[in-house]
Amino acid sequence: MNIHEHQAKQILKKYGAVVPEGIFALNVEELLEKVKLLKTEKYVLKAQIHAGGRGKAGGVKILNTIDELEVAAKELLGKTLITHQTGPEGREVKRLYVEESSNIEKEFYLSCLVDRASSKIAFISSDQGGMNIEEVASKTPQKILTTKVEINEEISNNDCEKIIKIFNLNNDTKNQAITLIKSIYKMFISTDANMVEVNPLILTKEEKIVCLDAKVNFDSNALFRHPEIVELRDLNEEDPTEIEASKHDLAYIKLDGSIGCMVNGAGLAMATMDIIKLYGNEPANFLDVGGGASKEKVSAALKIILSDKNVKGVLINIFGGIMRCDVLAQGVVDAAKEINISVPLVVRLAGTNFKQGKEILDNSGLKLISAENLDDAAKKIVEAIK
Repeated sequence: MNIHEHQAKQILKKYGAVVPEGIFALNVEELLEKVKLLKTEKYVLKAQIHAGGRGKAGGVKILNTIDELEVAAKELLGKTLITHQTGPEGREVKRLYVEESSNIEKEFYLSCLVDRASSKIAFISSDQGGMNIEEVASKTPQKILTTKVEINEEISNNDCEKIIKIFNLNNDTKNQAITLIKSIYKMFISTDANMVEVNPLILTKEEKIVCLDAKVNFDSNALFRHPEIVELRDLNEEDPTEIEASKHDLAYIKLDGSIGCMVNGAGLAMATMDIIKLYGNEPANFLDVGGGASKEKVSAALKIILSDKNVKGVLINIFGGIMRCDVLAQGVVDAAKEINISVPLVVRLAGTNFKQGKEILDNSGLKLISAENLDDAAKKIVEAIK
């Protein structure tokens, strides 16, 4: 689960990190009233969307007066920002954040994330922070340092010093940076975060280490432990079909292809997507109905797949273990009674009660194509939509 910058900064501040003072608002009137609380010579106005690259897209502005801030806020609110992370459709700006300006001496990059390959936490640091960090990673990778640390209650001073070594700080600012690393580590562990990114992390002319930006996302599987974080969820930033899928406890991610996929098991779902690509087409989604799905859940899954206007055909690939093929078949039939399935439907069933499942589908009156195995299913759905 992602959250906004202003929310991320409040969590970091709670754990001891230094962030600029700021306010957020959902409309210009609220913003102008709240901004009176800030004590600053200049105002930094930031669009709040769940995507990076806002600065290059015109989503960050530095203003000298309240009047300039009002004009800029009216222009930015409701605007669609297109960045390298939003895709061509962009994201509409529905909330704004204003913070006090900072006197920047130097910009750094800092992030930490779960490194699944080593079962450790990886800190990534660079003395080349800012908007062009991707270019730095591509052209001068030696300027980026990765430090992997063991998962413990606290991070050691030794590991902290390894992480910040590339910053080349003096003793006072070095101690500040160590304190920051400890704060981020504690926050990361305590909140079940997947990633914390501070770009840029700055050294001010007053020799203060400050988190000028912040991006945080959390492990969705651990949110039951953090109701206070669940409250930060902004549904405006999520795809409506993914929101609907989450209501039915379906693992669904919308993609850009034309073949809808309904599969049980994440590994089988990935294999199904791969073989569709192998035969020259693209999957329209990742959808795992899970091991013990009910017919109601299956019905909801098919409706979600068919709500995507890009879907030209559907491949249902079920290997019944805990999931019974007859339950899957009945769910498909129930969904078909409520919606008009006008695209080709290829079904491959194997495992528990697959004969009963096939019988239900054969007697349903649905126009579907039966497949013997995954390879056969992929060939048939790709051919069917041509």
